[in-house]
Amino acid sequence: MLRSALSRVLSRSCIYQQQHCQRRCLVFSNDTLASLPPEFRRLYNKKGTELEQLLVLDTTLRDGEQSPGATLNVGEKLKIAEQLALMGVDICEAGFPISSPGDFEAVQVIADTVGNEIENRPQGTPMRIAGLARAKRKDIERCYDAVKGASSYRIHTFLATSDIHLKHKLFITRDQCIQQSYDAVKFANELIDGSGDVEFSAEDASRTDPQFLVDVFTAVIEAGASTINVPDTVGYTFPREIAVLFHYLKKKVSGIDNVILSAHCHDDLGLATANTLACIRNGARQVEVTCNGIGERAGNTCIEEVIMALNVRPDVVPVYTNIDTRRINVTSKMVSSLTGMVVQPNKAIVGSNAFVHEAGIHQDGVLKHRQNYEIIDPAMVGVTTDSLHLGKHSGKRAYENRLLELGYDNLDEEQVDLLVTKYKQIADKKKLVTDADLEAVIFDEIYHPIVCWELVGMH
Repeated sequence: MLRSALSRVLSRSCIYQQQHCQRRCLVFSNDTLASLPPEFRRLYNKKGTELEQLLVLDTTLRDGEQSPGATLNVGEKLKIAEQLALMGVDICEAGFPISSPGDFEAVQVIADTVGNEIENRPQGTPMRIAGLARAKRKDIERCYDAVKGASSYRIHTFLATSDIHLKHKLFITRDQCIQQSYDAVKFANELIDGSGDVEFSAEDASRTDPQFLVDVFTAVIEAGASTINVPDTVGYTFPREIAVLFHYLKKKVSGIDNVILSAHCHDDLGLATANTLACIRNGARQVEVTCNGIGERAGNTCIEEVIMALNVRPDVVPVYTNIDTRRINVTSKMVSSLTGMVVQPNKAIVGSNAFVHEAGIHQDGVLKHRQNYEIIDPAMVGVTTDSLHLGKHSGKRAYENRLLELGYDNLDEEQVDLLVTKYKQIADKKKLVTDADLEAVIFDEIYHPIVCWELVGMH
């Protein structure tokens, strides 16, 4: 009934701006809004004209970096953080400051630089910089020291709440868990000023007794947490289960309406994106995601999948974000290059085959009308087609224009000059310089992993 009613309304009076806008949301007149079913009206803010905002916390630099072999140094983390800021990410979890001196330095540098930049930000405000901390005073102090240089920052503290973790990892009781969680959040709130906030995560929440989870969250909200995160730490739950859990928490946790409920899902059963979307439909207003879905074990929820699901199906998941989708493809390639983690060709949204058609029936359909077999305009995520032939006679302006079309608009003059020189060298050896050539040089010269050591010989 709800979907049928929405379809009728959407078809006659909804303006859905899929391109050329920074805030992609559904907008209705007040008369139209009044005609919507109650289940849909609840998603509107008090003004009654816009959908609720979904905050995007990107944890590529923290959880994503925990992928085996994906370790990043300070310079590489800074490059990715700058790109996330351009893409419109609301909160960047830049690392785990107490884990190593290098991680502390990376979080601090990002907080001091990217955390104070507003240029080219879709929101017009700096990206909030977060650091992770266990529910221990020394962790929280170290985290605060790393992030405090940002215009807005976050201390993200966590403690496991499932019985299996309490018994076999932490060796504490439920009462001790509640007290330690409360103390950690209260201490973090004592450190921060008006520029900071505190998030609390209940590690392994999806395998925690729901009533105990209510008790923990009630305590940390009382202690001052402004964001409550519900992680599916081991990728165990199903969409229906986590939807019921979020609905239960919204009903039972005292003070839940005064905080932001967050979802953090892992992909061990291949359900991270589906679970995250289920959380959004049941009250989550922050999602924790990574570029290309990298992360511990099978990875995390993919930022590109969630964002495009919201853009393609606003009738099913009616919220908006500040993400500039045109930067998705470039960001994906940058992360892949710097981490060394290759994106599978058939990966949704960012795989090399995502917008490629080989079957004759499909090719015929696309040639007649692209929407026969494409639900996303490739340009919407930064995938473009050649508009100019580039060769040895092409000038700097032509190459620079193509780089802008591909989404590389944050290069300085010196970098552009270097790239054009390299492109000319390629053009001397082949007739045309393709987009693949352009990007190969960019990732070889600009966005390449820094060589820390070199094998010069063996005995």
